[in-house]
Amino acid sequence: MQVLKYVGALSSCAVLAVFSFFLADSAAQTHQDKYTLKVPGGLAFSEFKGYESWQLISISHGGPVMAATVGNPAMIKAYIDGIPGNGKPFPDGAKMAKIHWNTKDLETFPGSTVPAIQQNVDFMVKDSKRFADSGGWGWAAFEYDAKSDTFTPATTAAKPPQGNDAKCGFACHTTVKNRDFVFTNYGHR
Repeated sequence: MQVLKYVGALSSCAVLAVFSFFLADSAAQTHQDKYTLKVPGGLAFSEFKGYESWQLISISHGGPVMAATVGNPAMIKAYIDGIPGNGKPFPDGAKMAKIHWNTKDLETFPGSTVPAIQQNVDFMVKDSKRFADSGGWGWAAFEYDAKSDTFTPATTAAKPPQGNDAKCGFACHTTVKNRDFVFTNYGHR
């Protein structure tokens, strides 16, 4: 009788262990590693690893969308040194990320607008050899799907439409060629 109880307990533990393994394996398979994504032309999400903790360059708010533009240390140093206002180009290795969110009213402070659901993230990297035919800059845009917590390279179906290669931002940024193709000013501190 005790052997049956022991076997029954072991069977229950085995079933629980197998179920837990499959549940954990299923969760691991559904979690996307965004750093494996790449746009045609070679610009990869992994080139911007750590952007989530880069220093703020500026914020913007237009219509139902707000954005924060952040830069890596090389980009921040270039801004502090006066680029692009001094007419010099940004150095190779300078990187920016612009994170867009839908907005919502802050419940705890009426009249304040704050980020809600993320829409996408755009990247720029200065590499004058790699992107010689696009002003020395490479671009990438990745759409975010909150339901699945995943990113995908932006396409011409995105809002705004994006070419989905490393030169997707070049046409738009030619209007600021005299600023080394960068729209964003460094916010005063």
